Amino acid sequence: MHSAVFLIEFGAIILGLGLLGRLAGRFSFSPIPLYLLAGLAFGKGGLLPLGTSEEFVAIGAEIGVILLLLMLGLEYTASDLVSNLKTQYPAGLVDFALNALPGAAAALLLGWGPVAAVVLAGVTWISSSGVIAKVLGDLGRLGNRETPVILSILVLEDLAMAVYLPIITALLAGVGLAAGSATLAIALGVAGAVLFVAVRYGRLISRFVSSDDPEKLLLVVLGLTLLVAGVAQQLQVSAAVGAFLVGIALSGEVADGAHALLSPLRDLFAAVFFVFFGLHTDPASIPPVILPALALAVVTALTKIATGHWAARRAGIGTKGRWRAGGTLVARGEFSIVIAGLAVTAGVQPQLGPFATAYVLILVVIGPLTARYTEPIATYLLRGRGPKPPAPDGTTVRGPETGPETETEAVCAPEPGSEAVRARESEAETVRAREPGSEAVRVPEPGSASERA
Repeated sequence: MHSAVFLIEFGAIILGLGLLGRLAGRFSFSPIPLYLLAGLAFGKGGLLPLGTSEEFVAIGAEIGVILLLLMLGLEYTASDLVSNLKTQYPAGLVDFALNALPGAAAALLLGWGPVAAVVLAGVTWISSSGVIAKVLGDLGRLGNRETPVILSILVLEDLAMAVYLPIITALLAGVGLAAGSATLAIALGVAGAVLFVAVRYGRLISRFVSSDDPEKLLLVVLGLTLLVAGVAQQLQVSAAVGAFLVGIALSGEVADGAHALLSPLRDLFAAVFFVFFGLHTDPASIPPVILPALALAVVTALTKIATGHWAARRAGIGTKGRWRAGGTLVARGEFSIVIAGLAVTAGVQPQLGPFATAYVLILVVIGPLTARYTEPIATYLLRGRGPKPPAPDGTTVRGPETGPETETEAVCAPEPGSEAVRARESEAETVRAREPGSEAVRVPEPGSASERA
């Protein structure tokens, strides 16, 4: 009888998630908010709390986090990450300062303490790469000049996760300063060693894992990932970081094959993870934090817009492209929930879970709107300043907001169907494949930057 009830409950969950995913696809938006709402409906304090299947859902949620980070690591080679770190680190520093610090400040103002401040800083810092990649495709901006800037910021945020997650893992474990420093040193040492080994011996590792039989490849990669994640968790480094490093170590055909085989599993367990997070959030606890969550969402939406604008300006993008880059980066999603989920499990601050849920729900809905409307709204507001005064020779000086984005951009803009456009579309496709529920399949162009050696 117990097993029958479990099958009924879990089957209803999976069926419901599938229907919600179809609903989201029909209206072209991310299914993440619907998954969170489903968890709220069937969790404690919800309409119909689950009984027998909750323990299995908890295990599935943990696997979902591991697979999310594994698939993220499969998107990059170690050389890609090192190259991005060398060339784009100023944008990463600005991104951290403008978006992580407001979250930390909000937690301190709410009286939640320094540990919750570090957690909330991560929640507000990391953009949703899956939602953003989908929005870029929906708006037809994969070939735009600002798109590589957006993708570079997302890559830097993903790389920063390898350092950030061990920090909060140590803090949430309640270890002392010395033990926490040792944990961070171990994490950085392991990450550096894995990057070195991946650069020097990535082909050998991939050859060892490689198999022409999809079944064997799936079992070896999944088993290796879970094993490394478990060892990392035992060392207080974070299971998610261990999975991320496994993904980086694999390259070439092995990474492509593993990506295709594991994508359905990632989608399944990632959806279960979002439901699990909602299950542990009492809907009655959200109204008291909705106003501060809304205020923080507005502030960090503006700071993300400023981040994208600054990074695009540094890259020589025209005025309109700068606003498009900023508006596109606003959405938060899967990794904000992963970070908040760690804190909820550790029981750091009871209000942190509801706050993060409300915050992500707001920005995952607003994000596609800011991507679409930030540039036209900014152009309209800037145009309202009036015409520029005449130049000494009698000609009228036209501001950048009323004419072409810049002369350089007009000259340098790639033609539709050009190699530049195709390269950018391929690069964006690799990021799009991270979104839970995405049907995109990564197929690198021959010779493109995303093709693995």
